[in-house]
Amino acid sequence: MIETLKYNAMKITYFEDTDTLLIYFSDNDIVETKEINENTIIELDKNGKVVAMTIEHAKTQTELSSFSFNQIPKVAV
Repeated sequence: MIETLKYNAMKITYFEDTDTLLIYFSDNDIVETKEINENTIIELDKNGKVVAMTIEHAKTQTELSSFSFNQIPKVAV
């Protein structure tokens, strides 16, 4: 595992040994799994919201040569 970042409930993990990218968007319970294609899976909660996404063969499915994260603060209107 190379990189794990956690911001609130979001967690991003890249497993170099299997070239798998795992992104958790929340800590909600997963009740349904959907295969987008043979390398991409999303997992949903009871309300149909995305809880997690898994990308197998991430380097060939994405441009994962580098990674950065920017969180834009909420601005009061």
